[in-house]
Amino acid sequence: MSELQAFWEEIELVWQRGVFGVETDRALLAIAVFLLFVILRGLFTAVVVAGLGRLTQRTETTIDDQMLEAARGPLRFVFLVAGLFFAARVAPLPPEVDEYVTRIVRSLIAFTIFWTIYRMAEPLSFLLDHVSNAMRGQEIGAALKKFAVRIFRVIVAVIGAAAILEEWDFDVAAVLGGLGLIGMAVAFGAQNLIANLFGGVVIFLDKIFVEGHWIRAGDVEGVVEKIGFRTTKIRRFDKSLVTLPNTKLSDDAVVNFSMMTNRRIYWVIGLEYRTTHEQLRQVVEGISAYVHNNDDFETDPNRVSTLIHADSFNNSSIDIMFYAFTKTTIWAEWMRVKEELLYEVKRIVEEAGTSFAFPSSSIYVEALPFGEPEVPIRIKDTRSSGGGGGEPDRSIEPSGDTQTVRPGARGPSGEDGE
Repeated sequence: MSELQAFWEEIELVWQRGVFGVETDRALLAIAVFLLFVILRGLFTAVVVAGLGRLTQRTETTIDDQMLEAARGPLRFVFLVAGLFFAARVAPLPPEVDEYVTRIVRSLIAFTIFWTIYRMAEPLSFLLDHVSNAMRGQEIGAALKKFAVRIFRVIVAVIGAAAILEEWDFDVAAVLGGLGLIGMAVAFGAQNLIANLFGGVVIFLDKIFVEGHWIRAGDVEGVVEKIGFRTTKIRRFDKSLVTLPNTKLSDDAVVNFSMMTNRRIYWVIGLEYRTTHEQLRQVVEGISAYVHNNDDFETDPNRVSTLIHADSFNNSSIDIMFYAFTKTTIWAEWMRVKEELLYEVKRIVEEAGTSFAFPSSSIYVEALPFGEPEVPIRIKDTRSSGGGGGEPDRSIEPSGDTQTVRPGARGPSGEDGE
């Protein structure tokens, strides 16, 4: 019995010693409390969050849906932080361990607060529209809102990191002061970064372009894929990706094709010089009537200029200038309109009885350097039917473009017919 009693005493000693100086029963209780909060988190998500989701779906605005989705993660994380806090209170820890646990809990609380603000930045970006309306009388652009949200999130992340570091006795002010001492050296190295950052701000404020626009900057042409703090990514039409610094795009000329109100078709239609006055007029009037009666073309003189006129006498053609604008700016649709126009112009020219000109040259000869050309001749042999053995009868007789040669006679060039 004494041995069994000694063994039981050892069990009691281990049970009382527990973990980190905490009795085992209290440690198990702390684990149970933490697991309880984990279960409560699941119930909260399934009941409260799901119920709020059904309510927000009934409203007309989508802002409440976005805010609920943004707060979902932090709300679930709060239960884990609370579970850790109450578990630490159920099982009193030694002072040195309790200090670290307290710092961890405070750090997690700070993280949750700044994480919530970080996620709420985008749903609450609609407030920028009200501020812009109050200051400038117009809403802020979607691209500028997106850029402002990025900057705000960076600021929140930096402040949140500083708050967490403060909990662990890091002297953030001293660190920032030290950075200020080397700020001069950093400024020289980061001047391009700063310039590109302000270039990005200029792009957004001036609304030069936004993501998805088709632009041309220098010899780079394509669709804007992403506007970053330092660079802008452009996807060319051959699917290659070009990255340009924001300063280049804010300082140089940028052609924004996506902001076209209409798309232009500019042709020079050349007709042959044998085209008569009536045929030329018929072609010009036919093309003009087609354009003005076609809903695909914009013909309002207050918006665009439509010019279809006989323009000039070119080297090999009489030129008609075609200058008109389509209503669509979409490339594929514009190509369809242009193709139908080409068919119609071809039909009008053919019905007028004329043709398109092509580069050609005509040579006019007033005199030849070696006199008159010889007339082509044909030699005709005629033998006597009398059967004599005399020479054949060869004569020169005009016969259209041919002649018959007689012995002793001379040809047109003065030489013997032989």
